[in-house]
Amino acid sequence: MKNIFYILVLSISFNAIAQNNDALSSHYEAYYKQMKAQGDVQGIINALTHLNVLKPSEARKDTLAYIYLNDGKFTQALNTIGIEQKTNDSDIALEVKAVALKTIGNLKAALPFYVALHDKYQNAQVAYEIAEINLNLINLTEAKKYVDLGLKTVNDNQGKTFYETQQPYKVPLKAALYYVEALIKFNENKETNKAAAVLILDKALAIEPQFNMALIAKNALSQPVESNETKN
Repeated sequence: MKNIFYILVLSISFNAIAQNNDALSSHYEAYYKQMKAQGDVQGIINALTHLNVLKPSEARKDTLAYIYLNDGKFTQALNTIGIEQKTNDSDIALEVKAVALKTIGNLKAALPFYVALHDKYQNAQVAYEIAEINLNLINLTEAKKYVDLGLKTVNDNQGKTFYETQQPYKVPLKAALYYVEALIKFNENKETNKAAAVLILDKALAIEPQFNMALIAKNALSQPVESNETKN
C-alpha cells in the first residue's frame, strides 16, 4: 500500500514538473519573439539559453552559437556547441566553429571546418579562407590548391574586407586571391621568386588599383637588395 502511495506522489510530482516546464517554455518562447522584435541581442541570448535548458535542441544551440559569433563572443559560441567535428554538424555549426576558431587564432583546428564547408559548396570565399590559413601554416601546396579552386569559382559580386588601415575596405575577391597567390609564390623561394610574385600582384592591382595590402607587398618586393660590400 505504501509503495502505491509513493508511486502516486511521484507521478503527481513529475506531472507538476512537466506542466511547469511547459509553462516556462511557453514564456521564454514568447520572450524570445519579443526580444527578436526589439533587436535585443542579450535578451535573445538569455531566452535561447533558458529554452536550451528546458528543452534541449541542437538546432537551437546552433542558433545561439551563431548569435554569439555575430556579437563577437567567440569563446561563448564555441562553448555552446563545442569544437569537435561531427558528421551531423549543420552548416551553421560548421561556420561558427570555423570562423570562431580562426578568429581566436587556432588555425589548425579551424581548417577542417572550412574544408568541410568547401567540400559541400565549392565557395570561392571559403577557398580564400582555406588558402590563407594554409599560407600561415606554411602548407604552400595546399594553399595554392585552394587559390586555384577559388579562382575557378569566384564571381564579380564577391569581395574580401581588409582591416589593416584605420578604415576597413573591401576589394574584389578575385584580387584578394591573386594577392594570396603572390605571397605563396614568394614563400616558395624568397631568393628567386620576387619578380614572379610582383607579376601576380600586378594582376590583383589591375582589378583593384587601390588595394593597399597588394601595394605594400609590391613595394616591399620591389626594393633593391642592399649590397653588403663596403664602399671605398
